[in-house]
Amino acid sequence: MNRRTFVKLSTAALCACPAVGAVALQHAISPKPEWLQKLIQVNDQRLKALQAYRVADEKSPAFGGFLDGTDIPNPHSTVGFIRTAICALVSEESEFYKSKQIKTETEQALTYLLKIQHADGTLDLLSTNFHSTPDTGFIVKWTAPLHTLLRQADAVFFEPTLGLLQTFLKRAGESLIVGGIHTPNHRWVVSAALGALYQLWPDVRYAQRAEQWLAEHIDMDEDGQYNERSTYIYSPLTNRVLITIARTLNKPELYEYVRKNLAMTLYYIHPNGEVVTEASGRQDKAAVGNMDGYYYAYRYMALRDSDGTFAAMCREIEQTVLDKVAGHLSYFLEDQTLWRELPAAKKLPVNYVRTFPRSGLVRIRRNEWDATLISNNPVWLTFHKGNAILQGMRVAASFFGKGQFETETITQQGTDWLMTRRLEGPYYQPLSKEKIRDDGDWEKMPRSGRKQSEVQVMTTTIVIRERGNGLEIDLKLEGTDGVPVALELIFREGTFKGVQSLGTGKEVFLLPDNSTGTCTVGSHTLTFGPGRAAHKAVQLRGALPAMNAPTVYLTGFTPFIHTLRIS
Repeated sequence: MNRRTFVKLSTAALCACPAVGAVALQHAISPKPEWLQKLIQVNDQRLKALQAYRVADEKSPAFGGFLDGTDIPNPHSTVGFIRTAICALVSEESEFYKSKQIKTETEQALTYLLKIQHADGTLDLLSTNFHSTPDTGFIVKWTAPLHTLLRQADAVFFEPTLGLLQTFLKRAGESLIVGGIHTPNHRWVVSAALGALYQLWPDVRYAQRAEQWLAEHIDMDEDGQYNERSTYIYSPLTNRVLITIARTLNKPELYEYVRKNLAMTLYYIHPNGEVVTEASGRQDKAAVGNMDGYYYAYRYMALRDSDGTFAAMCREIEQTVLDKVAGHLSYFLEDQTLWRELPAAKKLPVNYVRTFPRSGLVRIRRNEWDATLISNNPVWLTFHKGNAILQGMRVAASFFGKGQFETETITQQGTDWLMTRRLEGPYYQPLSKEKIRDDGDWEKMPRSGRKQSEVQVMTTTIVIRERGNGLEIDLKLEGTDGVPVALELIFREGTFKGVQSLGTGKEVFLLPDNSTGTCTVGSHTLTFGPGRAAHKAVQLRGALPAMNAPTVYLTGFTPFIHTLRIS
């Protein structure tokens, strides 16, 4: 690449930042804002905690590295320390600012990282991936900004540190130019890492390889969600790395994807500030997830677009989980335009009904409570009222070992939402003579070749509607009579009243006939009922195992027709 092209790209990338020119420069030299100083203090505490995992034995092959929770030295734990340490070393507000001891330990950690880096430039994720380009991409994405921070803070003082870090990054860059990936977000992680390297050292191969991945187009659906639907882990990650690509490789069109996802996510937030995770296609499915991972993208786009709603989301995150944002401190130290004051806040959406058909969700929120209706999932309803949380509702019947209900679709009928499923339980007749094997091998005489008879049917219909300050749920399981049914109300925690313990030693309860139960957490009380308790068979054959959480059951037999109210 010639110098003219490089200068053009570099200038365009600068112009893509949230603010440019004299205003940006003026803010770049202003004191760190209070929220950033707090993150530096939290980072200091994290640095102290990480010391317990350091391999300090100079005779150990892993000297300088850091252990995980199972006492295995590994690159990710080691880089976690390096990130935390460098953010402290370059921050005047840190008690470890230019600490010679921490600087030495950082250089020892980098030496260990170089020791375990493969000849092809890759690193391992010891739990699953080896010679892993994607995991190397993650680590480059985390460490490349540190090179800038060290150079800007004091290139002479940090010269040995910079030398080690540069060696690691350039070796890693060679693997990113040629290596492959596993998952959708890996493409953007690797591209962001390449962009960060290109910003440091304008090797045209970095930009060309990123262009190859970007040519596949960003995997966003009409709802504004990425392919993996991972609202706690990979959606916020993808927002962060797309911003990095836009900044470093002059791709301002990528901001539109970030903007759409952030706008959608405003309708995925529970009243207590958590994010809906039930539709995720990754490991965060149904996990308790906070919004800290979104803070960088909301702040960046709020400043870039002068968006008051995004600014309001930033302030909510600051009020609820600001401490957790410290894991992304390097983003805010590197890009000083983010220190500017946010635009005036607008109101966040707290009263709505929104459908997300590509994710199979319906979201209902009415200020202090919200509900999520979910398709293609055995948990088809959640209900949050502050910190009193019904984290899952499931229903099953002991119908031929396959009676766990889940719906393929959620259909709106006026103000009602409909979920259905039809199951069949057939018996099979003898095979016709020509289909019988001489060896009598059952496995090679499949049931598909037999006529069915005595076919039993189970139809489940669930209708959900708003009633008063909550929901009304009509359940109807019918077809074959006399089939045991168990409805599960799975809570996160709480003090329960109006329920009857099953005496199993766990928090497992029945809700007696016509009774109303309550779950109280702090000042929040969730009410549910009326009850139904025709039997105590709560773990039915073919149903999913009970979750390790307080659970209230309603039981009966088909035809099971019942209306339950939650508020």
